[in-house]
Amino acid sequence: MDSKKGIIFTGAVIGILAVFLVRFGNPVNMGICIACFIRDTTGALGLHRAEVVQYIRPEIIGIVLGAFLISVAKKEFDVRGGSSPFIRFMLGFVVMIGALMFLGCPLRMVLRLGGGDLNALFGLAGFAAGIILGIIFLKNGFSLKRTYKLSKLEGYLFPLFNVGLFILLLTAPAFIFFSTKGPGAGHAPVRIALAAGLIVGVLVQRTRLCMVGGIRDAILFKDTYLILGFISIIVFASLGNLYFGFYKLGFAGQSVAHADGLWNFLGMALAGWGSVLLGGCPLRQLILAAEGNVDSVITVLGMSAGAAFAHNFSLAASAQGPSPNGKIAVLIGFALLLMIAYFNIERDAKATVQGGVKIGAN
Repeated sequence: MDSKKGIIFTGAVIGILAVFLVRFGNPVNMGICIACFIRDTTGALGLHRAEVVQYIRPEIIGIVLGAFLISVAKKEFDVRGGSSPFIRFMLGFVVMIGALMFLGCPLRMVLRLGGGDLNALFGLAGFAAGIILGIIFLKNGFSLKRTYKLSKLEGYLFPLFNVGLFILLLTAPAFIFFSTKGPGAGHAPVRIALAAGLIVGVLVQRTRLCMVGGIRDAILFKDTYLILGFISIIVFASLGNLYFGFYKLGFAGQSVAHADGLWNFLGMALAGWGSVLLGGCPLRQLILAAEGNVDSVITVLGMSAGAAFAHNFSLAASAQGPSPNGKIAVLIGFALLLMIAYFNIERDAKATVQGGVKIGAN
């Protein structure tokens, strides 16, 4: 799976599965979206009260458990943490604010492109710009410091938490919220969504697929391995959408999207920059968390808090466009990332990208 054929195959499977999930009930161009699904799950737990985006998403649970099980089977489960945890929490928070301005994570961005949503082109341009900003700081020695070996229990808690979420989904107690309208009410049957998540979790863990890593590595090292997966998702999602009649080319009237190009650009620029500093996109953070990386668990918690904050304080965009509060939050996010990036430069050290790529400082 570490060959180019493996990453292309993984992208193809994700693109096709995303379309099938839409066919079975997920919102159009939202077969899989890490940011959106964390947001929905956060709402289901009552951490925000936006009634249209509340549902425990089995896809997230499946991705985590699939990656956990394969990492254990392949003896790659390694419990570590302690690398600037609160900074990682804040970076996860900011990445979510950017994603909810665009209305999607980097994975949904490419799925939107595969569905003909041309608004995602502005998101892609911003995403690339944010990654370039992050690379500048990486090359100058940005680092969130070393990690430390932790007890096995620390690593097992995140998968166990997801098992708990699955039990809550199946039992649906009164204190769990489920949308009856809007994107949260659109979902594939639980068994199909869970199975799709398990497959994605296994494949992404084996190939190290990462939306940020694809562009980062192509720019830094002229390495096209990861970006081939990125392209494969777009190609196979496009084919699937054309087959099922979901493909709609244009800017207007796209599903769970707005047409404000500037803020689509800025939202994904913020998400891209923050993800580079973290060492991976939201999907990659889920996989790392499942492998025992407690720092990535902290990042996922930061994203969850960002989702709750965004909907409790009207920061998230909607189909009508970005909110005034959301615009202010994105600008504050850029200022925060600049501060974090600048003050974590180690001029005499080597910056290490958490996904395993080492970059020499100038």
